[in-house]
Amino acid sequence: MHRYSLPIRQAAAIVRTGGLIAYPTEGVFGLGCNPFDGAAVSRLLTLKRRPMHKGLILISDCIERLEPFFGPLTADQWQRLRSRWPGPMTWTVQHNGALPDWITGGRTTVAVRVTAHPVAANLCRQFGQPLVSTSANRQGRPALQRRLQVQQQLADELDFIVPGRVLTPGKASQIEDLISGQCYRV
Repeated sequence: MHRYSLPIRQAAAIVRTGGLIAYPTEGVFGLGCNPFDGAAVSRLLTLKRRPMHKGLILISDCIERLEPFFGPLTADQWQRLRSRWPGPMTWTVQHNGALPDWITGGRTTVAVRVTAHPVAANLCRQFGQPLVSTSANRQGRPALQRRLQVQQQLADELDFIVPGRVLTPGKASQIEDLISGQCYRV
């Protein structure tokens, strides 16, 4: 059994019941919750001091968990998605209207990523659906890269911190629009 199996199962159970967690991702620690639980997302946005209109990223362990939320994509767009996933590449894609505004920020697009981080991917697998992913920090402050930093700065406002390390400390995922090719973050 993997040494993080039990904490990952605990974290997934906490997310299922409306909890707020921190977990390692490719470049920084992330904050996560159930994207369909408005109270949990509100709590996350309050912790970050982040306005809802900015939207949030959804991560998953596989494209199949994200696909039900996509609007129509061309064969070329599917190929572009698959060519960069799993990995530290976040795409903004047209969504089909099934996602709440607190995730999309009221836009017609949603930011999505199939994570390559084994802990984050296993967390999504245990949860059984995409997970909110936003950097573990308050708005305008540096993203936290170590579990100890998260414990020191945010533990009082979290229900669980998943053990593990980020893969490439300080290098947040690239964000690009799938249709226009516009880069939002390199």
